[in-house]
This record gives sequence, C-alpha cells and structure tokens, in this order.
Amino acid sequence: MTRTYWAAGTAVLLALLFAAGATVTAASDGDGDGTSARAPGLYSPDAGFARDMAVHHQQAVEMSFIVRDRTQDEPVRGLAYDIANTQANQRGMLLGWLDLWGLPKVVADEPPMSWMGSADQHGGHTGHGTGGHDTGGHDMAGHDTGGADAKPGALMAGMATKEELAQLGAAEGRDAEVLYLQLMTDHHKGGVAMARGCATQCKTPAERNLARGMVEAQQSELTLMADMLKQRGAAPRG
Repeated sequence: MTRTYWAAGTAVLLALLFAAGATVTAASDGDGDGTSARAPGLYSPDAGFARDMAVHHQQAVEMSFIVRDRTQDEPVRGLAYDIANTQANQRGMLLGWLDLWGLPKVVADEPPMSWMGSADQHGGHTGHGTGGHDTGGHDMAGHDTGGADAKPGALMAGMATKEELAQLGAAEGRDAEVLYLQLMTDHHKGGVAMARGCATQCKTPAERNLARGMVEAQQSELTLMADMLKQRGAAPRG
C-alpha cells in the first residue's frame, strides 16, 4: 500500500513538473505578445482537448472536495487532495492555453470529445486558420471517440451523473470512500482515453507532453485505487 501510494504520488509530481514546463513553453512560443504564431484552430484536437479536459477535471476536483467532507480516512483524503490539487492546476493551464491561442473556452456547436475524430471529419481543417480559427467547415457526425463513450446522463466518458454526485454527497464513511474510488476509477479511465487521444492527435508539443504526463499519473492512481477498493472489500464497477 505504501509503495503503491508513493508511486502514485511520484507520478502526480512528475505530471505537475511536466505541466509547469509546458506552460512556460506555450507562453514563450509566440511573437512576444502572449499569442502563438501557430495557434491551433477552433475545432482542432489541441483546442478541443483543452476545453473538454478542463470540464472533465473540474468534476474530479468537485468529487474530491465532496469526499473530503464525507470521511475521516486519511489515505482516501490524501488521494482526494492529490487529485484535486493536480487537476485544478492542470485545468488552469488548459484554460490558459485557450486564452493564449485566442480561442473560446466554450463552443456551443461542438459536441463533447468530437475532436477525437480524424482531421477530415472536421471539414479538413489544418488547425492554423486566420486568427487561430479554422477557415473550413466542420462535421461532427460519426466522430470517433477512441472507444471512450459517455454513459447515459454523463457529459463525457468517465464522468459521473448528477444522480451519482448526489449519492456521493449523501454517503458517509466507508460507503463514501468506496463510491468515490469507484467513480474516480471510471473518471480516470475516461481521462486516460482522452489524454491518449491528445498525445496522438494534438500538434502543440507542450500539450502533448502534458497529455502523456496525465496518462502516466492517472494510470498509477488507477492501480492505487484498485488496491484501496480491495482493502475495503470492494472492486471497480463494470
């Protein structure tokens, strides 16, 4: 248990170091005015991942704060703190990149995870349109989410529903711990699938590095959470 938790903590630290370096790179890769000369397009994987993962991370932070108040178990509270701290920092960087690129944080006609389809499914955009926006059209129908599909009532793959969040908020002690670990396991699996998509499709080197760091850290935490569930006589769902 101690060795596994240490490994997860190390992976989280590495992810944060990756992210810090990524922010510096993104901020300096431009014309001196804080914007990049090669800003991704509006519907590019780079922008889509930043928008979607920011939303995905926000729910992980929310669930972690909920469980903190529903149990006194220090290992679970420690894990929740690590997840909330890491994902809040990463979320800030993703939103910061969108600002640097001059792109909106919300696009009304963009279905969640649609960026995980191939480039030709987005109207053949190159991601380097005028002013950082695509010059071509985009077709989100039939997009490929890399096998990571959202369950009914959830916004994106791995995300909890409103009902599940309410259940977590009403649970206490071991019940809260088990439900949190199960929900966060699902959440991480969805996050890993999205991060792998960016690592493959995103064009911005700093963002690809951050995505790879997310995969490593969250896979380590998945191992940790499986052990913690086993200790509580439970297992990941489905």
